[in-house]
Amino acid sequence: MSESESSDASVVDSTQEQSKQVLEFDYSDTLHALKRYFSSGSTRSYEWRKTQLKALSDMLSKHEKAFNEALYKDLNKCKHEAYVTEIAFLQSDIKHTLKHLKKWMRPQKKSTPLVAQPAKSYVKSEALGVALIIGAWNYPIQLTLSPLIAAIAAGNCAIIKPSELAENSSAILAKLLPDYLDKKAFAVIEGGKDETSALLSLPFDKFFYTGGEQVGKIVMRAASENLTPVTLELGGKSPCVIDKSTDLSITADRIVWGKWMNAGQTCIAPDYVLVLSEIRDEFIEALKSAIEKQYSADPKTSEEYGRIISQRHCQRLASYLDGQKVIYGGQIDMQTRYISPTLVLEPDSDSELMQEEIFGPILPILSMPSKQAMIEFINKRPHPLAAYLFTKDKDFEEEFVERVSAGSMCINDCSMFMLNHKLPFGGVGTSGMGRYHGKYGFDTFSHEKSVMSRSFALENQFRYAPFTTFKKFMINRFIG
Repeated sequence: MSESESSDASVVDSTQEQSKQVLEFDYSDTLHALKRYFSSGSTRSYEWRKTQLKALSDMLSKHEKAFNEALYKDLNKCKHEAYVTEIAFLQSDIKHTLKHLKKWMRPQKKSTPLVAQPAKSYVKSEALGVALIIGAWNYPIQLTLSPLIAAIAAGNCAIIKPSELAENSSAILAKLLPDYLDKKAFAVIEGGKDETSALLSLPFDKFFYTGGEQVGKIVMRAASENLTPVTLELGGKSPCVIDKSTDLSITADRIVWGKWMNAGQTCIAPDYVLVLSEIRDEFIEALKSAIEKQYSADPKTSEEYGRIISQRHCQRLASYLDGQKVIYGGQIDMQTRYISPTLVLEPDSDSELMQEEIFGPILPILSMPSKQAMIEFINKRPHPLAAYLFTKDKDFEEEFVERVSAGSMCINDCSMFMLNHKLPFGGVGTSGMGRYHGKYGFDTFSHEKSVMSRSFALENQFRYAPFTTFKKFMINRFIG
């Protein structure tokens, strides 16, 4: 996710001067209490983990209306979008985790080399300890609770820090989570810069941060003080490539769905389109038609179209349009935080619009002379969180998958890989590090401990001094 996705209040000043100041907030007692509880072993059992996950599911079911209301107040999310992208997504995540959790927890048997026989070898996953989970505002329920599901599955305790920009969603999480989860294992802390600074200064066993690249660097610097392992779910400018062999009508429908869901405030939304010059105008018309089909000719009146999280972000997005060729949309109402679905034609590649992750309802369209030119354009830029290709050309699909590096990739659709819990989700390079969802989330919050258990039978004397010629021969034969 972009820097724009993390709130002002969550941005931690990284200067040496501030790091020397006494922090106003001190959560060390809270962390120590959670660590003591973790050390008691209470979170290790399958039953405890199952109970917590089922409680989380119950919370989502019983308070769906309240969550919907909070999401509507924060982002103008309609009930359907809130259900699909937040509540149902999480319920599916929990269901998948519960189905496979016993298997994930089992030790993984490994072969043992002849020289170490008789012995057995295995890998046992163990919880890291107490994690700090910093959520994001664009999907404030999903992106806070999805990593929590993984942390619970792995047997961890956690402090949860929702984004204060989505203040209604943050408030309901702070209210409900303590009512449903083990209070000795979990705590919710609301707040902004000062609270986040205080938390990052503590010796957690894991940081999981969803947000922007600049704050991600600050989180990593804080983690280095205590050698805390970090997962960063960031973002980038996700490209969308349109080949002439594609079905333009279906392509346009799928891009509109992926781009303007949540008013474009999605870390994996198409950030810009590269289209072959010969079909550019036809594609643009298909795109306009799809926008009006899904959100009407006046999206401001559509119940399905969201709003920008804050006026500050509205102003940021409006500034991206300065000097650009807007060919569709461009209507802005700062008071109501509304920006219409907007198409920009042929922006300069050095413009702010093409340098910063947009994270809003603006879609730049650039025409390209060839397929190779499109791939080269993408590869000159930092690795994105997602990359999309629409084509019926299997050779081009294979080349695209082989040559383009991205956290995730989807051919002939947008964002659908998120629905497959067996696929890892995470960035590469500046779009993030680490991965989660399903078993990958369980692994992210676990340490894979190697164990070898040997017998006292058949003692091998070859490894002990003095080293005779025969012993050296045997050692070289079995080890060298």
